[in-house]
Amino acid sequence: MGDFVAHPPVGEVLTEEKWQAILDNNAVYDDKFVYAVSSTGIFCRPSCKSRAPKKENTLVFAAPADALVARFRPCKRCKPTGQRVPDEEWITAVTGYIQQHYAEPLNLQTLADISHSSSYHLHRTFKRVTGQTPVALIQQIRVEKAAAALLTTDKAVSAIGADVGLANAAYFITLFKKLTGHTPAQHRKQKPALQNKEVSHEGTI
Repeated sequence: MGDFVAHPPVGEVLTEEKWQAILDNNAVYDDKFVYAVSSTGIFCRPSCKSRAPKKENTLVFAAPADALVARFRPCKRCKPTGQRVPDEEWITAVTGYIQQHYAEPLNLQTLADISHSSSYHLHRTFKRVTGQTPVALIQQIRVEKAAAALLTTDKAVSAIGADVGLANAAYFITLFKKLTGHTPAQHRKQKPALQNKEVSHEGTI
């Protein structure tokens, strides 16, 4: 698993035969090619039992080495290189995905699906490696982004909540207060003070 960034359209042609082999988890094709998913940065054996990817996001490579050269990471579930993916590397990739997609609908099961793992294993490993749960990190990033937006924009509190993936305004306010100690409105009151401080700094020589 990589940084979950978009990859250029490289690799071999995805024929209907290969696509069907992926859909069927056909192990007969395991020594013929591997497939990678551009939206997650992972590559797998055709027999991998993970959720089938979208066809438009699927690339195929003749061998695992070719997928590695294209900066895709091996699936933790089917181990297409024959080697185990280190937990730290795996969790770093999941963290990167959260940082890039925090505004989208995210939960533990979604992360488990895109990282080709069980939700239980992901939760346990993530907490062991980082000291916090995946959900806690999602909440932390969303609140940090919201806090910055409250001080730099004039958007309504509910709109800012929606922008960071917290469309339920009541829940957004509750979570914000839980993590920061004050409400979004109280946090925004710091804005004039910060602006005045910036003006005073600009006036000094």
